[in-house]
Amino acid sequence: MAIAMVNSSPEPLRRVQDVDRHVGARMRERRIMLGLTQQQMAELIGVTYQQAHKYEKGINRVAAGRLYNIAQALGVEVGYFFEGLYSDKAFRATPQQRMLLELAGNFMTSSREHQQAICSLARALSEPQRSGQPSVES
Repeated sequence: MAIAMVNSSPEPLRRVQDVDRHVGARMRERRIMLGLTQQQMAELIGVTYQQAHKYEKGINRVAAGRLYNIAQALGVEVGYFFEGLYSDKAFRATPQQRMLLELAGNFMTSSREHQQAICSLARALSEPQRSGQPSVES
């Protein structure tokens, strides 16, 4: 039996589990943006890896106090986790956006030298092909 949230706004009713999944997805998205593993996230908020995983999947509901701690650990306001909850179009990351998130996470965990090398590579790849230089054919 699905339980509906009490909702005084004109948006459609959502199942409680949908809210938990949305909050968990936002937690995961922010964690990845910061380049944190689930284990690191769990240590930051004082729970086990398994519990952090369950929060991200929406299997376990996050208590208000815990959500506040998670927001502090991830450097966001509590409202961040609810952004987009009632939008008609659920955000679905494109393959390119998923690659960018992965790149950002990997970049954040790289050494300063590797970060500089990645930036140089990105600049070089974005420059238009100079005349006189051989082009590389695939």
